[in-house]
Amino acid sequence: MIEERTIHGVGAPLPINNLDTDQIMPKQFLRGIDKRGLDEGVLYDLRFDHESNRKADFVLNRAEYASCRVLVAGENFGCGSSREHAVWGLMQFGIEAIVAPSFGEIFYSNALNNRLLLAAVSQTDVERFLLDVSNPAANLMTIDVVGLTVRSAHHEARFGLSGRHHRMFIENLDLIGASLTHKAAITAFERGYRRDRPWLESVGAAARRSE
Repeated sequence: MIEERTIHGVGAPLPINNLDTDQIMPKQFLRGIDKRGLDEGVLYDLRFDHESNRKADFVLNRAEYASCRVLVAGENFGCGSSREHAVWGLMQFGIEAIVAPSFGEIFYSNALNNRLLLAAVSQTDVERFLLDVSNPAANLMTIDVVGLTVRSAHHEARFGLSGRHHRMFIENLDLIGASLTHKAAITAFERGYRRDRPWLESVGAAARRSE
């Protein structure tokens, strides 16, 4: 990120419709108890053959897209299961934003809450962006998070974000960080709740003592 307000870097074409979270992060990479190493599983069956050899013709295996930060994708990207590992893996892989006509609903929420930027633009806009990023000589893209615009070498489009998600990106907050900005109000509510309902204080401990 540049000043937490602009994403700039290599864009890669991935015009596959209905690319689901099982394909983005296959099940065999969900065995760990933390987030480490998920980048190894990103789009594994597209990146590797059955003998775990890299597919030379797959876009993210090509040298000119090795530092990809932005994916230009097909419609309904991230449909399927709710696995948040798909978002974590993409971010570990270096992806900071995905531009597509539409996204799976749960994936969309998971992505924005983790600060993986999703820019929904029209199919026509996607096709124009694909023309640019498919050319290694014109594959740089810039996303202005403040102005909500996506720009490639020869095209520009606007996208929308909710007020909450817009603020989170500008202020470099994930969902937990955004929640903690309300810490004072949460603490005040908790104190008031306990004051007005003293019989609920330590009710669990009281129940155990009565056993």
